[in-house]
Amino acid sequence: MKATGIVRRIDDLGRVVIPKEIRRTLRIKEGAPLEIFTDREGEIILKKYSPIGELGSFSKEYAEALAQASGHAICITDRDQVIAAAGGVKKESVGKPISQELERVIHGREQVLSAGDDKKFVRVTGDDEEELPQVVCPILCEGDAIGSVVLQSRDPKRRMGETEQILARCAAGFMGRQMEQ
Repeated sequence: MKATGIVRRIDDLGRVVIPKEIRRTLRIKEGAPLEIFTDREGEIILKKYSPIGELGSFSKEYAEALAQASGHAICITDRDQVIAAAGGVKKESVGKPISQELERVIHGREQVLSAGDDKKFVRVTGDDEEELPQVVCPILCEGDAIGSVVLQSRDPKRRMGETEQILARCAAGFMGRQMEQ
């Protein structure tokens, strides 16, 4: 754990204000759910809550199966970070924050089909360098956009089409239904 040097008092209703600088750095927006943990030493830990994160091992296995069946690189994200990656995507990308572009796509509930060299390309994380053909589909759960499934070609010359769009939509729909159970 890293000390910030910031001290806050609890008000009469039991509330603590998280400083704006920390909220901005951690991309915690108004209304964002936080999970509360405690330990034996009396520490209270706040963590951004990710409903898809609860399906961590399932998401990983699903991404691997999808990558094997499709021949594409697969990323499954929540609204903040990459939850699972398979099929040629760097395993180090798991846990990295998603790009603002992808955050907007998820929030806007739009499906994206990109040839890789066009303006529709959406970076999954901020440090993605190569623009490859891709399909991005938001994961919806009970009407809320909670993440995305990204299929990305490993070959810049291979185009994504209707089959990949249907596959991404099916995967996102399946993940959303898993969250509803």
